[in-house]
Amino acid sequence: MKKIVNITLLSVVASSLLMAGAYKIPEQSLNGMALGAAYVAHTSGADTAYYNPAAMAFMEDKQYIEGGITLAHLFSNKYNLITPYSGASNVENIAIPNLHYVANPIGDFRWGMSLVAPAGLTKKWDSAFQKLFAEEFTLKNLELNPVVSYKVNDQFSVGAGLRFIYSEGVVNSDGADAGAPIKREMEGDTFEFGYNVALLYKPASDINVAVTYRSNVDLKEEGQANLYFGGVGQQYKANVTIPIPAALNIAISKTWQDKFTLEFNYERTYWSSYKALDFNYDRPILNPILDSAFNAPLDRSWKDTNTFRLGATIKMDNKLTMMMGFALDETPVPERTIGFELPDSDAKIFSMGFRYQQTENLSWGAAFLYDSKEARSITRGVAENQVIANGGNFEEGGAFLTTIGLSYEF
Repeated sequence: MKKIVNITLLSVVASSLLMAGAYKIPEQSLNGMALGAAYVAHTSGADTAYYNPAAMAFMEDKQYIEGGITLAHLFSNKYNLITPYSGASNVENIAIPNLHYVANPIGDFRWGMSLVAPAGLTKKWDSAFQKLFAEEFTLKNLELNPVVSYKVNDQFSVGAGLRFIYSEGVVNSDGADAGAPIKREMEGDTFEFGYNVALLYKPASDINVAVTYRSNVDLKEEGQANLYFGGVGQQYKANVTIPIPAALNIAISKTWQDKFTLEFNYERTYWSSYKALDFNYDRPILNPILDSAFNAPLDRSWKDTNTFRLGATIKMDNKLTMMMGFALDETPVPERTIGFELPDSDAKIFSMGFRYQQTENLSWGAAFLYDSKEARSITRGVAENQVIANGGNFEEGGAFLTTIGLSYEF
């Protein structure tokens, strides 16, 4: 049971990666990955329970179950300044599972559930002046999300659910290679709660309008911290709070001749809830150098962000469905508070995939997503991090994800 300093991260189920800006991961199924998460108004399978539970009310009278696994390849982030201050983070490979279920309707009600990894991060540095701040930052989250829908009439439905989130993480820093005799080792975990609500309106048989909202969940990671100076360590009980931010999605889809569907999705993520990274210990840290390095609150002051998504679904024949998506994603991280824990930047997201109807009940498929991070130049004298304050730039980063999924209806 441990403590994590996860300031900003990516996820793994754990969810250790990074899809939407910073450390939130919206792609939680085969279809969701193939469409780049432009999958809120026009959902079709068991993953409806996660993306828009209100839409369960309009699904056929049968049970749906779907499982999948995502293999995430996280590219190295490179920080360029001058020797010895430049460095590159490690390449990471992570497996992220998901599971979704929708039950038969009970009158106008219906229930379902999802097991996903909604947020997280892993970032590891071996270079001297980066590992001084973030030798390892890892955040792992697992969410169980039971939901229910109610069909108001033939055009309108609502849905709601509870979010049960288990989180654990690790933060290590080591200044030895940078000439600083300080080191920290922290581990922690927590169990937290939230909620989500949704609605679906069908003004015509071929048009869907959807709104969903997922609440903010503050992860109060509690555990153990070991702080070292000159090789001599002290152990503390510690905690730190990191948010999984609230998110609002507004989406509209249009289908032509039951063959081609286009969906536009606007997402507002309320990252401004992440104001500071503030560690609390069970007793004072007497060493003034360790106290300054590991106890002073770190301002974050992240900003709310907009993401614009477009997804297309094409039924090629009775068996094969093709999907593709594109998204523009803003980073919430200001230049002033950027750090080596998550050197995030704006991104363009490209995705595609397919689903094959093997039998009347069974389908399977694969999806691919490329998260292309923009290079980010840092103005000298702006960043609060002592190294990044000298300027330089971050480049590369991003991720390539492959998802395989299997669905069964009965």
